[in-house]
Amino acid sequence: MLEIERVLPARPADVFAAFTDPQLLASWWGPAGFTIPGVDFPVREGAEYRIEMLPPEGDAFFLRGEMREVDPPRRIAFTFAWEEPDPDDVETLAELSFDDLDGSTRTRLRQGPFKTEVRLELHRGGWSDSFDKLERVL
Repeated sequence: MLEIERVLPARPADVFAAFTDPQLLASWWGPAGFTIPGVDFPVREGAEYRIEMLPPEGDAFFLRGEMREVDPPRRIAFTFAWEEPDPDDVETLAELSFDDLDGSTRTRLRQGPFKTEVRLELHRGGWSDSFDKLERVL
């Protein structure tokens, strides 16, 4: 199970907005060097989403899933699956919580389960880069 905690320099409502506003999400999502040319991210329970990710070299690929829980500005949870997955990929559940720390936000991510340690570490790197980018955006 992947678990990451970050304190971000913004109020929970602003961090929640960065995760749920497609334009804001596209400005920071993905590993270092990646861009996000397309985001379809409806924020309501049961809605399906799709994010187009473009690496610095190579072709675009897509992430998709379903919104499982939306509790503004405290929590969001969604399934996470790659289109045309690697044989070691499985659909996971990403759960994020946003706790007020007197003007900052403790952001906790929990995602899993992963089929292999290699895939878990790939996601740890992607999320870590994403949180670094998000901190700069905020």
